Amino acid sequence: MTEVWRLDGVDLDRLDRLASRIALTLKIGDVVTLSGPLGAGKTTLARTLVRHFDRGSEVPSPTFALIQRYETSRLALSHCDFYRLDHGEVEELGLDDALADGALLIEWPERAAGWLPHDRLDIVFDETGEPETRTLVLTGHGNWAERLYRLQTMAHFLEGTAFADADAVYLQGDASARGYARLVLADRRAVLMNSPRQPDGPPIRDGKPYSALVHLAEDVKPFVAVAEALRARGFSAPEIQAFDLDTGFIVLEDFGDAVFKTAMERGVSQAELWGKAVDVLLALSEAPPEQALPVPGSSAYALPLFDAEAMLIEASLIVEWLWPAVHGRALPTEVRAEFESLGRPHLAAAAQADPGWVLRDYHSPNLMYLPDRAGVRNVGLLDFQDALRGPLAYDLVSLLQDARLDVPEALERAELDRYCIARTARGETFKSDDFRTLYATLGAQRNSKILGIFARLAKRDGKRAYLAHMPRVARYLERDLAHPALADLRDFYARAFPAAEDLPPKSL
Repeated sequence: MTEVWRLDGVDLDRLDRLASRIALTLKIGDVVTLSGPLGAGKTTLARTLVRHFDRGSEVPSPTFALIQRYETSRLALSHCDFYRLDHGEVEELGLDDALADGALLIEWPERAAGWLPHDRLDIVFDETGEPETRTLVLTGHGNWAERLYRLQTMAHFLEGTAFADADAVYLQGDASARGYARLVLADRRAVLMNSPRQPDGPPIRDGKPYSALVHLAEDVKPFVAVAEALRARGFSAPEIQAFDLDTGFIVLEDFGDAVFKTAMERGVSQAELWGKAVDVLLALSEAPPEQALPVPGSSAYALPLFDAEAMLIEASLIVEWLWPAVHGRALPTEVRAEFESLGRPHLAAAAQADPGWVLRDYHSPNLMYLPDRAGVRNVGLLDFQDALRGPLAYDLVSLLQDARLDVPEALERAELDRYCIARTARGETFKSDDFRTLYATLGAQRNSKILGIFARLAKRDGKRAYLAHMPRVARYLERDLAHPALADLRDFYARAFPAAEDLPPKSL
């Protein structure tokens, strides 16, 4: 399988933009070959690519050394020039070892034709009648075919926006398939979201895949709909400057880099930040969502309900992934059945209680500090494409039991108290005791899901960094299960899982 993309009239500026876009997609194990006559621009592109990974690098020619390696924060990038490579020498260069933790840019790849992997990106330079321009033909082989098509689609999308000529700077994403880049021009900047439509995956229950059962977004329409709805209510969701629902690209307002953790590192107190975020939730409780959210240029988006079965399927990740890791054997049917029979009544009650917005991932990595804005607008909101209509306590527990950093129990209690006092003072049918039960129930549900996800990321996907957060999440779970209303669940967890200080299990 191959994909071909031809670019005519490529000057140095277009070559730099192309390099910035290729740099967004490169990952460990990639091979990019650069072919063409002497002086055609192969080394120029290689140097430009390296500088998009490490902007302070000097990039000498590797003609005599054959390989020049650059250690960057994302991966190791090796620039290879095989013009003087003798037959048989390729086996002595350790190219396979270089691919284990990095990517290769190879000039004169025909000298190593017998080694080249099937999955690769070939870029061929050809001179034109104009001395300052070149024709480039990019060919994606194997898994690069789909990636090159995506790269073309991104370039065509950007050509129709105000950021057609922008530099693209890689931004670290999350555990999802979405990618992000900062688009930079001399007078403005924005963020590009690259969110390809996600396949449904295999059916796991009632003929439906996991994403459908728990109402996860499978394209960008929910993000656009929720962003517009939040902005219409006066909240700081990013302004959407351009989008394509079919291809899954969005140009967003750039809030900068002051996520809550960064703001704390710059001297803003955690209590101040979390207080501001609770104020946003209090305001959201007075601005409920419509069932159908408008989408510019498209049909309305029906905001899903956070039903009890979705909650239970999410929570079940803890027995599906952490239980086997703890016990060293497959999950018995009777253990799953007991977990579901205990959890379902609690979650059925929670699903019917105190409805409103559930942004779903309302925690520090998705909250920005915007001090130049007034009131609730000084908290920037991100990553809400999986939003639902459901119990308002869910986002509060997501914030006050943050999976990525410690929230002191005293701060959690103080903000929970303040939230309940504010809701009670409105004179609505709000009962603090019922809400605290709801808070504990949803905390147990959410933290069970997160522990299961962290175990899955480590076991299935090899992403072990998330295990460092497991003890913190387990401590939150222990707080939740201490609520008297959850005594039956507390007994099950005590039998099924170790204490927080004994996590993660050694088998992960």
